Amino acid sequence: MFSTSLRSALLFVAASALAVSAAPSLSLKVDGPASVDTVADLKVTATITNTGDETVKVLNDPYSALSKLPTNTFKITDTSGAKPSFTGIKAKYVPNSDAALSSFTTLAPGQSVSVEHDLSQAYNFTTPGAGAYSVEARNLFYVIDEATNEAVPTYATAEAHSAKLSGVLAVARPSVSKRAVFNGCSSTQQSGLNSAASAAQSYASSALSYLNAHLSATTRYVTWFGTYTSTRHSTVQSHFSHISSNSFSSFTYDCTCTDSGTYAYVFPDDFGHIYLCGAFWSAPNTGTDSRGGTLIHESSHFTANGGTDDYVYGQSGAKSLAISNPDEAVFNADSHEYFAENNPAQS
Repeated sequence: MFSTSLRSALLFVAASALAVSAAPSLSLKVDGPASVDTVADLKVTATITNTGDETVKVLNDPYSALSKLPTNTFKITDTSGAKPSFTGIKAKYVPNSDAALSSFTTLAPGQSVSVEHDLSQAYNFTTPGAGAYSVEARNLFYVIDEATNEAVPTYATAEAHSAKLSGVLAVARPSVSKRAVFNGCSSTQQSGLNSAASAAQSYASSALSYLNAHLSATTRYVTWFGTYTSTRHSTVQSHFSHISSNSFSSFTYDCTCTDSGTYAYVFPDDFGHIYLCGAFWSAPNTGTDSRGGTLIHESSHFTANGGTDDYVYGQSGAKSLAISNPDEAVFNADSHEYFAENNPAQS
């Protein structure tokens, strides 16, 4: 006869085993041509498969292989380890936002989904040049936990693809007219963008004034950028000096993006041109993850303004990054947005 303590231990082990077996499990494979003589033909297919035993909902993260947006989704290296330059977009995305949680791909056990990616739209192979390349997709996905309705990071087992590239190594992006302030925007969207531009201008000016007036550690600075040093402070100050000098009301705004879970994106070298996506329109004008703050986020990505990156998403991620890696925090776009939005307010 089992003792009560032994029975409890066995039940705990069984429950633990059940929890492990129910954990999301994904695989990711990249396929494509073995050889191409122009980068325009370097199109690969990423296949994501649910290898677990339960149906999963995987967020359509713009940085994952589920999205066709030309983000930095792939790790591409030649035989010497050299990489092509990234020329694609940088996007604002918050996995646990309402917009993100409503944009997902459902995969039953054993089910797969394949997405084609045109690598020429995101990478320039002029340097390192022609040769053989390994193409591996980013294997981080976010799966919705049905019990908590939160996005849980899940890493897929990944299989890379090899391809030889020769001939034309880069394509030019179509030029965009700067004469039109709005492209594909309804009158309601134009009105919303005018309000957002005004909010962004105010945020940028206030952030710069704060940085100019506070030349030592403060709660607000440390929360978003980590341990104070004059060098890191000067970096952030420089970013906001450039951003504040922007005229948000004269930017070109493109409303043709149909990605419902993404807020916005930019091509960093295409200064003043911002693409607005589905999540932007449901955001408040000011406050956390606002329209005005989103324009700060995207503007910080412009090379002319300092060229921030997207190391982490969301307020909790940005706070953690400030503690773990202040050098990355001062180049993280969301950190700049949350510092500018200052919600809840900190001194």
